[in-house]
Amino acid sequence: MSDRTPAGQFLDAAIDLLQRVRDEEADAIAAAGALLADTVADGGRLFAFGAGHSSLAAQDLVYRAGGLALMNLLAVPGVVGVDVMPATLGSALERVDGLAAAVLDSSPLRRGDALVIVSLSGRNALPVEMAVHARTLGVRVVGVTSVAYADHTTSRHASGTYLKDHCDLVLDSGIAVGDAELTLDNVPAPFGPASTVVTTALLQAVMATAAAALADRGIEPPLLRSGNVDGGHEWNGRVLEQYGDRIFYRH
Repeated sequence: MSDRTPAGQFLDAAIDLLQRVRDEEADAIAAAGALLADTVADGGRLFAFGAGHSSLAAQDLVYRAGGLALMNLLAVPGVVGVDVMPATLGSALERVDGLAAAVLDSSPLRRGDALVIVSLSGRNALPVEMAVHARTLGVRVVGVTSVAYADHTTSRHASGTYLKDHCDLVLDSGIAVGDAELTLDNVPAPFGPASTVVTTALLQAVMATAAAALADRGIEPPLLRSGNVDGGHEWNGRVLEQYGDRIFYRH
């Protein structure tokens, strides 16, 4: 029997979205995993970026038990997360022209690296310019976005383009415009955002694919273990030392 409570409806909606990305994005997930594995095998470094709540999925990849140790967070002051005060400043900074280029030119990214850019709408200047500029530097870009926004919103970049238009690979989260899964007659606005659940799962599927792809090539994937299991700190110490020149969250 179906659970028609708001909680049950939200969980059903999230499950439906996860099944959709599993089925519809399987080829893109495989390609993105292969791209990251190629980068690691070729000596490149991995970076992830997201603004506002999109940063949550990016942060989930970094220094993560069960994740690749080489994934670094590309931080943009005032944008990565909602800890900036006032919180609305982060949204404003996403629309500032030129910020992405300044960040990338001051970052350790270089030719041969890979950058995962997470932006639900993909319409703001920051993710668009970040993808464009990263590719001019020779960095391969994986965009994670809801492609539907390009059909139902106006780009905030001068070019009129979206994140999806400037990536080597695009993963479509399938999130509806507005990021709210539920409505009730007595609630004036839609509610129940599912983008974090879906985007995080989508990216962890990519990371799992990358780890397995490296193992298939005879390369031990540089995975971290939980520091809360016996031997975890020792294991992580070995990995961090071995790949220290490709890890930037320790400095």
